[in-house]
Amino acid sequence: MTALRKLTVLTLALLVLAGCKTTVTYPEGPLVYPETRKCDQVDVYHGVQVADPYRWLEDPDSEETRAWVEAQNEVTFGYLEQIPARQKIRERITKLWDYEKYGVPFKEGGRYFFRKNDGLQNQFVLYTMRSLGEEPRVLLDPNKLSEDGTVSLSGYSISKDGRLMAYGLSSAGSDWQEWFVRDIATGEDLPDHIEWVKFSSASWSLDSAGFFYSAYDPPEEGTEYEGVNYYQKLYYHQLGTPQAEDILVYERPDQKEWGFSGSVTDDGRYLIIRVDQGTKRENCVFYKDLEDSDAQVVELLKDFDAEYSFIDNVGPVFFFRTDADAPRGRVIAIDINSPAKSSWREVVPQARETLVSVNLLGRKFVANYLADAHTQIKMFDKAGRLVREVELPGLGRAGGFGGKRHETETFYSYTSFGVPSTVYRYDMDTEESTVFRRPQVDFDPDLYVTKQVFYHSKDGTRVPMFITHKKGITLDGNNPTYLYGYGGFNVPLLPRFSVAKLVWMEMGGVCATANIRGGGEYGREWHVAGMRLKRQNVFDDFIAAAEWLIDNGYTRPEKLGIAGGSNGGLLVAACMIQRPDLFGAVLPAVGVLDMLRFSKFTIGWAWVSDYGSPDDPEEFKALYAYSPLHNLEQGTHYPACMLTTADHDDRVVPAHSFKFAAAIQEAQGGTAPVIIRIETKAGHGGGKPTAKIIEEVADEWAFLVRTLGVG
Repeated sequence: MTALRKLTVLTLALLVLAGCKTTVTYPEGPLVYPETRKCDQVDVYHGVQVADPYRWLEDPDSEETRAWVEAQNEVTFGYLEQIPARQKIRERITKLWDYEKYGVPFKEGGRYFFRKNDGLQNQFVLYTMRSLGEEPRVLLDPNKLSEDGTVSLSGYSISKDGRLMAYGLSSAGSDWQEWFVRDIATGEDLPDHIEWVKFSSASWSLDSAGFFYSAYDPPEEGTEYEGVNYYQKLYYHQLGTPQAEDILVYERPDQKEWGFSGSVTDDGRYLIIRVDQGTKRENCVFYKDLEDSDAQVVELLKDFDAEYSFIDNVGPVFFFRTDADAPRGRVIAIDINSPAKSSWREVVPQARETLVSVNLLGRKFVANYLADAHTQIKMFDKAGRLVREVELPGLGRAGGFGGKRHETETFYSYTSFGVPSTVYRYDMDTEESTVFRRPQVDFDPDLYVTKQVFYHSKDGTRVPMFITHKKGITLDGNNPTYLYGYGGFNVPLLPRFSVAKLVWMEMGGVCATANIRGGGEYGREWHVAGMRLKRQNVFDDFIAAAEWLIDNGYTRPEKLGIAGGSNGGLLVAACMIQRPDLFGAVLPAVGVLDMLRFSKFTIGWAWVSDYGSPDDPEEFKALYAYSPLHNLEQGTHYPACMLTTADHDDRVVPAHSFKFAAAIQEAQGGTAPVIIRIETKAGHGGGKPTAKIIEEVADEWAFLVRTLGVG
């Protein structure tokens, strides 16, 4: 930064701070917020005038916005630095975080591949080995690609012969990826370089001569992190050629919202093209015969009438997991020579549990189910008859079970609130699970207990919730409690071990996770019940969870903190506004907070399927009724609030949090602090370095310790 620019930023920062308001919030002295400049922007939606006085904060690169960020961070970190427990919390999190963490191995081309973090490495390292008894060799260490650990491995794909790896890198948490190719034997990179990839993996052709990937046209300079992403295209990259010569496999100029994901079948015969329209659950599936150079793309499933996930094929018979005529999921077979729906064959029928994923392995269908928000693994023969259920250690989350249909060896991970993620090897023939890697964490799991409870929401719907805490706590309403939720986009919240939550519980805190509507815990119907015009159900479910915890003696409003990220940030901000009396502290992370303009940035348009559109009169009314930014009321005593966001978040752009922070600081009528913590060189959360994660969690816990009166 030049001396002139430094002076300009400093001057603007002083101007931003020139007018201020003072709120006494802690014994050490007054908390002074920057008084953010207002503009006269007014928009009209279906005859309704809506003011947007902080519109200028939507430009993250302007000198004025940069000065505002600097001023806000000065207030925030000035507040956090005066919390005595902050340093001890950070030290304890760091100590517990320092344990080996393993990803689930998979096999390709006669080699095993897995990711591992020694403990406090900023990024996981990718390893390979020929046999399970061999010493693993580092294939790619992202920690060596940047001094601060902000370059992450965002995806990778191994060629069918096991000789080459295509891999994607992301910088500073951005969704944008650059892809490269590495020789696995030598560890050297080839000249191949692919840019402007987003929301895509890579899939190699059977001859390992190239791979398929999806990309966007290069954005206009200066719009890389805010510009809307439309017209994704599917390409084939031939090794040794420049990206400009890549073959355009499929595009739809008439469908700007369609996104494409290409994957080659294990037999190499077909390219399966999954077609998505934003985050809409329903998708299409096309395919291309790769053995016929003149073959055109065939639109096999083209109506966006249900969700279809390709499992595998045996010749022309394609197997899919689908919720077509089965809201909780089933497995069907479609012969592409006779693809009419009347000819589809049901292989595994719908069950009481929700079918999440399926793989064809060891000549069996391995099905991953959700039963009341925890994992069940069932195996079926090719005729759909139940063969066995894999015994898991308890009510937790299991994932993995990858491989090819002829293989009998696979790996999976298991975790729960009290069990760090452990990796197992599973023998399909002997039905035996053996530990591949078990982490050692410095805590005694016997000191903690997890229970699952069920409560009723406002409309009588039965909702599950997990509660974890130290054994022997007294239910006298005085326990500091951390309630977490998400409630959207068909995403289920399953049990998972967390060092951060362990530290919270060591301090006497209770952790609760509410499996509210809008998520994927109970299939399509559970998701739909929290979509669009029914979004209020999501907030009602979460508020009911808080009330249950209070009514059953776990906590009281002054001791209750709520948190959520992204869509979960919307959740907790909306609940805070609807029931400011119910919570003591709120932590909205990278939240969607402006429900009238979310669709105007990067991939925000894709969320219309879940939220609805401000362009629709009825959906506008619903959005406007709960949009956090538009429902703040001047003079209201809001609970303590610390927003967190990042300057490189190009999924939920930081303008959401910027504008909301300015608005709630002006509206706050009570003495509780409302601050915003803005991370630099970070994005929506993916690929965030360990050091930044620990710092952020320590600050969140310190904020809750101060505002909820912990200790």
